[in-house]
Amino acid sequence: MPNEHHVVVLVLAGALPLDVGIASEVFHPETGFPYRVSACGVEVGTVSGHGDFGYAVSRGLDALAEADTIIVPGYAPAGRPIPTEVVEALRAAASRGTRIASICYGAFALADAGLLDGLRATTHWDAAEKLAAQHPLIRVEPNVLFVDEGAILTSAGAAAGLDLCLHIVRRDLGVGAANDIARGLVTAPYRPGGQAQYLPKSRTAARGENLAATREWALSRLGQPLSIAALAAHARMSPRTFLRRFTEETGTTPLQWVLRARIDTARELLESTRLPIDQVADRVGLGTGANLRLHFRRMLGVAPSHYRATFAGSPEAPARA
Repeated sequence: MPNEHHVVVLVLAGALPLDVGIASEVFHPETGFPYRVSACGVEVGTVSGHGDFGYAVSRGLDALAEADTIIVPGYAPAGRPIPTEVVEALRAAASRGTRIASICYGAFALADAGLLDGLRATTHWDAAEKLAAQHPLIRVEPNVLFVDEGAILTSAGAAAGLDLCLHIVRRDLGVGAANDIARGLVTAPYRPGGQAQYLPKSRTAARGENLAATREWALSRLGQPLSIAALAAHARMSPRTFLRRFTEETGTTPLQWVLRARIDTARELLESTRLPIDQVADRVGLGTGANLRLHFRRMLGVAPSHYRATFAGSPEAPARA
């Protein structure tokens, strides 16, 4: 990542206020991390937003040529055609290798530019069918928080955009930086992209947090064995009921969720400590360094030693990693 990473928020007519604000908060230079964030529109001036909101932008589409990352917030109504010059500017940015991410209905802008063809993508659940119908070459995943396809990322509505932006920070600067920013925003530091956007209509809204206490309990005991039976006992459910409800709430199985939590905790330890790999593995409940290396490489595509050298900020990472 360069010394200063420029994030440009593309504000289109009808932009949703929360979506516009998310990127400016996460990537604000006052976080202490090397981001600079600015906004642009089709033209310089005031962009009319959703409802009574408006946005003053000092740059036109030429700002996209200077961006390292482009964020396209949602705009209403979903699926409204965007100006040809926006399509061309997004295509040009993608051809240069610029990272482009959308929040909520912003996925339609990426789709209109052809950037999602052949890729997995998501948007707010209430517009997923429209996105799939208008753009049949996209593999729309309606029930996830965000989708990372490398240089192109999409997220579901509003709060999922916050999850996506923190995910981008995690990619750029590591878990510690993302957690620091999340603490400043008083939000959960990590919700996996595969977590469900919403629960089936037959479920009560409150059920989405019914197992939150059990997840917190598990996070405080990652160094100990965590079987489905133990998790179910804490939740005071039968293992079968617990497995079903946990999957409904999180979009993943309990053991997959625990493994991801262990790998993320290992990432934090690799960033912030000089512990040997075997000790890191023991602390997060993966047993041996070999086991940690196996799962770490499978999930992140790199060895723990490479991750430590990249994100710990020191060329002196222990060779035994």
